[in-house]
Amino acid sequence: MLEILQYPFFQNALLGVVIISIASALIGTYITTRRMTFISGGITHACFGGLGLGYYLGISPILSATIFAIASSLGVEWLSAKRAVRKDSAIAVIWALGMAVGILFIFMTEGYVPELNSFLFGNVLTITRSDLVLFAVFAGVLIAFYILFMPLIIACSFDADFARTRRLPVRFIDYAMIVFVAIAIVLTIRMIGIMLLMSLLSLPQMTAETLTRRYRSMILVSIVVSLIGCIGGLFASYWLSVPASATIVILLVVIFALSRVVSHLRH
Repeated sequence: MLEILQYPFFQNALLGVVIISIASALIGTYITTRRMTFISGGITHACFGGLGLGYYLGISPILSATIFAIASSLGVEWLSAKRAVRKDSAIAVIWALGMAVGILFIFMTEGYVPELNSFLFGNVLTITRSDLVLFAVFAGVLIAFYILFMPLIIACSFDADFARTRRLPVRFIDYAMIVFVAIAIVLTIRMIGIMLLMSLLSLPQMTAETLTRRYRSMILVSIVVSLIGCIGGLFASYWLSVPASATIVILLVVIFALSRVVSHLRH
């Protein structure tokens, strides 16, 4: 099995999942503790509208998806902050609108869209060196943001209302983190696909919650779980000759189930 490590595409995939595991652990821990996991699904499906528009206009689908993702995420935060609509209702709207716009523009695009399946279902083995550079830069900026604002992030994560009474910049943290969520989703769409991306931002964190309640510990456990799921899923998919993205998600679910069993037995 180790002969697969000689291939550059597999080396890129391994390095890519390591970087994304770190980034997704930082972001996923925040949205999980804030009970905002559903927003990752909304932004993920809103990206589909940007992908469709990019293919129709003949521009980079990643660029158009990034614009759609950031605009939709900021829109949800703005609407919920203004109390215009509930956050879950706003997410449902952008979820449906993004998918509808994407389907419309892809239908209007002449010819066949060859890369669409990789965005929908994911293919971690298509990660390139340029993708790795983008992943690394994004992860570096995210880590720097965490180092600078860790106490504020923790305070806003566990009790945003109390943080407001202490005059902490809750809105700034919310907007910054939601932008990070949007960018992370766009950068990882091809790795795990629109349909499966939510798992990497939720399952490792749900597993970590069964083992610890401390924010920093949750991040570390999430990184470990993500790495085990992603790397183990890659090798298992090669051995079984099945899609890597689906194998990764199934392995993450198995790890979560085992953590629940261990937690139950421990208590």
